[in-house]
Amino acid sequence: MAFITRNQFYIDGKWVDPTSDGTIEVTDPTTEKAFARVPAGAAPDIDLAVEAAAVALAGWSEVDVSRRVTFCSAIADALTKRSDELAEIITRELGMPLDSSKHVQVGLAIRTFSSMATVVDDVRFEEYIGSTKVVRTPIGVVGAITPWNYPLHQIAAKIAPAIVAGNTVVLKPSEVTPLNAFILAEIFDEVGLPAGVVNVVTGYGAVAGERLAEHPLVDMVSFTGSTGAGRRVSEIAARTVKRTALELGGKSANVILSDVEGELLQKAVTDALGACFYNSGQTCTALTRLVVPREKLSEVEAILKDGVATFTVGNPFHAGTRLGPLVSKIQRDRVREHIERGEKEGARLIAGGPTPPAHLDEGYFVRPTIFSGVTAEMSIAQDEIFGPVLTVLAYDDEEDALHIANDSEYGLSGGVWSSDVAKAERFARRVRTGMIKINDGEPHPDSPFGGFKQSGHGREYGKFGLEEFLSTQALYL
Repeated sequence: MAFITRNQFYIDGKWVDPTSDGTIEVTDPTTEKAFARVPAGAAPDIDLAVEAAAVALAGWSEVDVSRRVTFCSAIADALTKRSDELAEIITRELGMPLDSSKHVQVGLAIRTFSSMATVVDDVRFEEYIGSTKVVRTPIGVVGAITPWNYPLHQIAAKIAPAIVAGNTVVLKPSEVTPLNAFILAEIFDEVGLPAGVVNVVTGYGAVAGERLAEHPLVDMVSFTGSTGAGRRVSEIAARTVKRTALELGGKSANVILSDVEGELLQKAVTDALGACFYNSGQTCTALTRLVVPREKLSEVEAILKDGVATFTVGNPFHAGTRLGPLVSKIQRDRVREHIERGEKEGARLIAGGPTPPAHLDEGYFVRPTIFSGVTAEMSIAQDEIFGPVLTVLAYDDEEDALHIANDSEYGLSGGVWSSDVAKAERFARRVRTGMIKINDGEPHPDSPFGGFKQSGHGREYGKFGLEEFLSTQALYL
């Protein structure tokens, strides 16, 4: 692939030059070499984008919702036509295996835009309470700040509902995986999305992101990223009393209840590996704490040791690779440090470790790693590692299991396994987390996505995600 240079932002329906000459190099985590360059937006670039969005708001908010949905459908169609190109770019930026990039990174983004055609039917834009007419109106200008781990998907999860609700948007994608956002901007132009409805400025969070969060013309900030960065966004946005929607970190527990045995235990433990290691563990909803009955610990460990061997680490463009590299050197080194800390804290390493895979001389690779003998006070049981690291914690009874599951500052996702689904549901309702799967249950794409505690607030996807971008007005008739 030839070196890619992007040297303009998409603002007010046009490709415009940056106000400064700063650039950001995009690195291929498989080769450790830069393969692209994008502009580093500064505060004046964000100002231009916000002003364009503010001007466009009046006209766009008056466009009939069915027409706004039509644009989302057209965007979905255009994404489908470019899905191979997008998947290759995202694999190059992120390191996710190519097949997964196509079906998850791109496929879910297509699904999000196309779903707006039916999602709007579930939202009551007008209703009466006696003689009072209650209308749901656009919030205004939305600042969307998106992460690197599911780049296009998370952009779609914010932009699609925001524009269908009648808002205009300034997007600041992650500087680590920004290239897919330029292709999406080309699609906005191709489908004729009115000027200023969506504007795209790349840049660093501490510069472009903070200016977007503090800008007085921005009415809402929707942010996905680390809890630390989310705190900073909240602090800045609060100065102008903006609405914020925050999807932050997680350290989710996957609890196997004591009645799980035989084939179901085999299935639960095998499933736990994928629930932790998918996208090389770079998933906020990863089930990174496996909580198991103490009397079944040795049996669980044996299943884990057999199963981890199937998670082939390698070049994400090669068939058969299940785990690609981590996204960056910083991320790889951070994960290795956590693994080393786990060993120092006395956890028992039963697979993997801090050293790189022997067959890979370059790339930001980390071996899938499993610790057992983990106790709740260890840092590897509390910190979001964001890599392929599974911690196994043993419990003595169901109340102990519940305590372990809730012993976290996070509350994003989780899992419960039982031979009795009703029992599992009773347990799940006591876990303080925004989403939890029972046995091998899978979420519907339109079900609400979001967390409790320091995993953030607000919900994405489906009608819940659309309603985040609406405000309520009462008309006394």
